[in-house]
Amino acid sequence: MSEIASSLGDAPSIDSKSGSDAVRIAEVKAWLTSQFEAVGKEVPEFEYNSRSVAYLYNLATISQAKTQAANIVASDFRQKAAEYRSQAARMREILEASGLAQESLASNIVASAQALANVANLLNIRDTELSSFLIAMGDISLRKTSVEEKRAKVQKDSKILLDYTRKALSRLSYLKRTLAQLEDDVPPCEAQIENWKTNLAVMASKERQYTQQYANYKTALGRVGYTPEISHGVLVEMAEHRKELEKKTKPILETLRSYQDLPPDKALAALAIEDKKRQFAAAEKYLEDVLQSALASTD
Repeated sequence: MSEIASSLGDAPSIDSKSGSDAVRIAEVKAWLTSQFEAVGKEVPEFEYNSRSVAYLYNLATISQAKTQAANIVASDFRQKAAEYRSQAARMREILEASGLAQESLASNIVASAQALANVANLLNIRDTELSSFLIAMGDISLRKTSVEEKRAKVQKDSKILLDYTRKALSRLSYLKRTLAQLEDDVPPCEAQIENWKTNLAVMASKERQYTQQYANYKTALGRVGYTPEISHGVLVEMAEHRKELEKKTKPILETLRSYQDLPPDKALAALAIEDKKRQFAAAEKYLEDVLQSALASTD
């Protein structure tokens, strides 16, 4: 078929080298008629143009060449068959003349000869010589050895592949178990993640709240005059001095309360007020001195 296709593909070149179209059409018609008559059918009607004639002419040429080659091979086979029949008849005459005809032989001998012939056909040898059988058996032994080597290699490869397959199946089972475990762990993890998101949002809100409170406290401390130099120890010392001042001012307050029970007198009241102003100024000056000394000792 490949030769036919290649020949059909070369139709234009063959067309240029062949005779006239009329001769080709006549040859094509004759070939088609012979082919369809061989199967008992008529040639179908179609248009004989240059392209169809070229392809059919090439097809006819190839078919005729193949037919001629087949006839030659068939003639050779018929000739060989005639020779084999003639040789068989001659050998039969010789065997009958020597008393070895098939009818005169025992059944076991005939069976052995038939088995020998079958073995010879099986081994594809032309005769039943011992050397031919030995050569054929040696060839079979070599082929057997080659087949055994290939079989051993295939078995080894199969074993390796089987080992790989088992490992792959084991790994697949492990991966499936891991996947199932991960799928089971997904809901708790999602719930935990949602909890973390909620806590993170709360912490972010608290951070903003604390940041605002810190800014407010810092503003308030700046407004009241807080400085970093005022530490806890300084505040404790100031509280102790305050207590001492309260102890010192307590008798003065009691004295003032005793004066409140007296009848009002403008002159005495003015004197008392001036005296209290002096005492208050002295106490305020003493408090400032104490604070200055406390700050100086802290530095």
